[in-house]
Amino acid sequence: MNETSAETVATSPEAVAQHLAASRYLADESLSTAVFLAIRLGKPLLLEGAPGVGKTEAAKAIAQLLGRDLVRLQCYEGIDAAHALYEWNYQRQLLAIRHAGEHEIDIYDDRFLIARPLLQVLKAPEQRVLLVDEIDRSDHEFEALLLEFLSDFQISIPERGTIRATTQPIVILTSNRTRELAEALRRRCVYHWIGYPDAEREAAIIMLRAGNVAETTARAVAAAVQIIRARPLAKPPGIAEAVEWANAATILEKGGSPWPEAFRRAIGVLIKDEEDMSYIAPELGRIVEEALA
Repeated sequence: MNETSAETVATSPEAVAQHLAASRYLADESLSTAVFLAIRLGKPLLLEGAPGVGKTEAAKAIAQLLGRDLVRLQCYEGIDAAHALYEWNYQRQLLAIRHAGEHEIDIYDDRFLIARPLLQVLKAPEQRVLLVDEIDRSDHEFEALLLEFLSDFQISIPERGTIRATTQPIVILTSNRTRELAEALRRRCVYHWIGYPDAEREAAIIMLRAGNVAETTARAVAAAVQIIRARPLAKPPGIAEAVEWANAATILEKGGSPWPEAFRRAIGVLIKDEEDMSYIAPELGRIVEEALA
């Protein structure tokens, strides 16, 4: 889709919510409004929330509703410009120089340029959505580099000159809030906090994204997960884990394990930490029985 098509899709927050639902992502009114405003205002969208609430999945769904490829830049401690912007393929350059002999060769031709996510999006902004995932895991120096990129949507390559986006790219940033982001970066974005859904919405998500899971199972899983998340766990289960738990328990039940035994046996797809498992195990039977009631 082109820029006009994006505007056609984002005619209202309600239309955005409908398109996201068609991509199997249930967005509430506040999230669909934030997505709508980010697209129409041409501003980056900053999604914050605990791990597992669906921030990355939201970015995937937004790219899908716009009919664009998602270019993902996964941040980590120590990430630098070369991993985000571009690199020269030095080995290929040296090989080309050897083959050229005495003939002239432009070693800064496109064939020697390795485009990283930011440059990829600049080259085709109407075809791609940029996801800067877990920006809070990077350092302040990289955050400053990203802020400069978001200010002008251009990259200066000393050997080639400046490459600018022909249209305004759509950019989504996610953060688990392991550290505070710079105020300058926050001010540039449309902001939205994604929290864990309530039991009713989570049951709807499970039914939408799981396989052949009965509504009663989805509701029981959603209710149990709500109780489990309220415990002081090191790694509370995310929505994806809830979907997996519903699927796994259903598979075990069809294989002969009765409820609530199927839920207990499938707990390894929900809880992914040994201490959390030890903490929740004594209560699990009661929690599941309460959720099934």
